[in-house]
Amino acid sequence: MGSRDLPAGLLDPATTVLLTVECQEGVVGAVSALPELAAEARSSGALRNVARLATAARAAGVQVMHAVAERRPDGRGANRNARLFRAAERLPVQQLTGSAAVHVAEPVTVADEDLVVGRLHGLSPVAGTGVDGLLRNLGCRTLVVTGVSANVAVPAAVFDAVNLGYTAVVPADAIAGVPPEYTPAMVRHTLALVAMVTATDEVLACWSRPDRSA
Repeated sequence: MGSRDLPAGLLDPATTVLLTVECQEGVVGAVSALPELAAEARSSGALRNVARLATAARAAGVQVMHAVAERRPDGRGANRNARLFRAAERLPVQQLTGSAAVHVAEPVTVADEDLVVGRLHGLSPVAGTGVDGLLRNLGCRTLVVTGVSANVAVPAAVFDAVNLGYTAVVPADAIAGVPPEYTPAMVRHTLALVAMVTATDEVLACWSRPDRSA
């Protein structure tokens, strides 16, 4: 997939937020509504890398935010204007608010200082969810986007972040989609045009430096 050297200061903990996208039990957990995606997120190492990034982010003083997709039992407020939404209504595992399906899945952990933001509508974890307001109040300038899927929610988050004026950073080995060969193609031909594409180890190296600003 390739990566680029990260500019000095880009991952400054004071102005950086790590976003995990739909790393929840009902999506990537043992009982997933999308078993193919769950298997790829785990076998590729992407979910493990998300967990590594979250742990390192906290140690470096970087805010961690988890974006989860959920729906009400009565479906109020949910989209029905695309095939994806209509198919989701028929899945055997529903991402119901308050259920185990919307809990963040292991090995990714949630600490007391983390923010967990749910959405009842749309494709993006950023647009119309309150995430933008939270990021601005946190002083965020750089958003590190991780999680699933590289097919829909991850690129939606990246596009929205860029449109809102944030710099998006994508550790390419901390996202997953299906089929497996689609993710590197999405990274190379789309995300690399609008985000800084890097690798988990490069982000971890930045956050482990004494000044934690390079």
